Amino acid sequence: MLKTESLDEPLIRAMKPNDIIDVAALAAKGFGNEQIVFKEKHYEKHLEHFPNGQFVAELEGKIVGSCSSLIVDMSDYAKQHTISEITGNGYFHNHNGDGTHLYGADVVVHPSYRGRKIGHRLYEQRRQLCRKLGLKGIMFGGRIPHYHRYAQELSAEEYCQRVINGDLQDPVMSFQLGQGFQFQRVLEGYLPKDHESLEYATLMEWKNTDA
Repeated sequence: MLKTESLDEPLIRAMKPNDIIDVAALAAKGFGNEQIVFKEKHYEKHLEHFPNGQFVAELEGKIVGSCSSLIVDMSDYAKQHTISEITGNGYFHNHNGDGTHLYGADVVVHPSYRGRKIGHRLYEQRRQLCRKLGLKGIMFGGRIPHYHRYAQELSAEEYCQRVINGDLQDPVMSFQLGQGFQFQRVLEGYLPKDHESLEYATLMEWKNTDA
């Protein structure tokens, strides 16, 4: 059931073709031009291959958040994979309706609207979709944007463990842990030009206990 909009809570709804221009602009704003992964041509294919997996958050007629997902069979991918490999070069042509997991390709919230639980609501929408489809769980590669501050003294694995232990706070990983996701392993070279994460990512998993 998609959430309805109130004064403080955005409408979480399915992405539509006429949203694509705004979603692409939001991604550029939220990620920055160097880290942007998907453009209009990619979001068009996301809707073509898996329309039920794409959502936006709308507030007062403005798109303030979005998330894109596809279904994959995780056994088809090596323990080490990149964002390009797992998303079919960003076009989702590898979407597999008979797969095992919902894979989160991106989540973005407009910088001016962060701190209003929009990301939480988008994550919850994914969990609802995962349960509805009877998938084993949700997986994705998450950024660790504060890692560059500690790279000279900690390996990526050590940094992640410190975040898990609560000794360090990372704006992305700490949020994902709070959403019930579990750290599986570090992915190397996951997102090119992610200088803050030094191109590392965390493979995170939420298990669908109803499956």
